[in-house]
Amino acid sequence: MLRFAAITGFLFCSAAVWAQSAGQVEYVGGTVPGVKQATQGNLRTVDADYLAFLSRKFTLKVLYERVNLLEYGQELDTQRNYALALVSPILFLSKKRTHFLTVGYADDEGRQQAIVFRVAPKNIRPLLASLEARTGQKVQLQDNEARKTGRR
Repeated sequence: MLRFAAITGFLFCSAAVWAQSAGQVEYVGGTVPGVKQATQGNLRTVDADYLAFLSRKFTLKVLYERVNLLEYGQELDTQRNYALALVSPILFLSKKRTHFLTVGYADDEGRQQAIVFRVAPKNIRPLLASLEARTGQKVQLQDNEARKTGRR
């Protein structure tokens, strides 16, 4: 019985941590030295003080109080659609969108920094809500499709 309670408690805590995580994201670019483009990692909003990007080789923590910009936008992958049209006209109608999150913040020296992540569509709404709540910043939606998806 004690073992069951311990396992249940672990699973419950793990679910709570995962609920406050954007899961796998890709670092697309920004001003952070030492992070290569296309670095895969995990974006977490679990901590009350900072946003964390964790990859195999790099950890980046940004204090929420220093975040001064949150932007969300989408991009339609038209090259993919044209390539699919050659295979099947029906596939041409499918729309693959890429979801981007930009976080602007002031570093320890007061210089403006920016990081851009590619985020899975299923994770974007909880991530945006969490970031708005933690930073006090309103997410700026860059296009009409982002407005539809980012609506809470």
